[in-house]
Amino acid sequence: MTDHSDNPAYDGPRIGVFGGSFDPIHIGHLIIADNLYHGLQLDELLFLPAGDPPHKHDQQVTSADTRVELVAAAIAGIPEFELCRVDVDRPGYSYTVDTLRILRSQRPEAAEWYFLMGEDSLRDFPTWRQPAEIATLARLGVARRPEVDVDIAGLVAAIPSLAGRIALVDVPLIGISSSDIRERVRSGQPYRFLVPAPVASLIREKRLYQNDSKPASPTAKQRRRGVDSPSMRPVH
Repeated sequence: MTDHSDNPAYDGPRIGVFGGSFDPIHIGHLIIADNLYHGLQLDELLFLPAGDPPHKHDQQVTSADTRVELVAAAIAGIPEFELCRVDVDRPGYSYTVDTLRILRSQRPEAAEWYFLMGEDSLRDFPTWRQPAEIATLARLGVARRPEVDVDIAGLVAAIPSLAGRIALVDVPLIGISSSDIRERVRSGQPYRFLVPAPVASLIREKRLYQNDSKPASPTAKQRRRGVDSPSMRPVH
């Protein structure tokens, strides 16, 4: 891990926030999360399904309740991983800065917060809503991507509150995407080993992603990436 964060000792728990559409959640998400959990020495890692994020303007997203059920099934029995419904239980767009404000108010005992992202999202961080405040609310735990080159010094110059708030973690490069899994389901290709077994079972039982007839939230706009995104790359 390359740590660009100041990291004093704290008494309370260190909590990571891993957000995304999770449509569906897959083993790549879990591998990335596990590596960040250990690399950042977190005490808890919150999986945060997106509610109504400000970015998938032209795409349907599976209903929040279904995506929550998929995440819950994927992380069941993993005590350090926890489902967080903050974004799906509140109205309006899901902006990271708002989410972090809510989480900090709900968990005042937490000593440190880490917002988890891919290195490509770090590169785009200046385009997010209120990036300077995000950097004061949480450190950034960043999964490295070998094909992405981020100018850390330039980021800090543009957003001074990022100084000492970035930690880069080496993670395996996982060539799996939610969009590929959805297409595999639609086209009848195998996918069962790309997702946790309980997730594969739910996809079959609920007939998700078949013939574009998935249960959808018509107002869901995006997957928290670009202007405002916690999505991890290479997974999405």
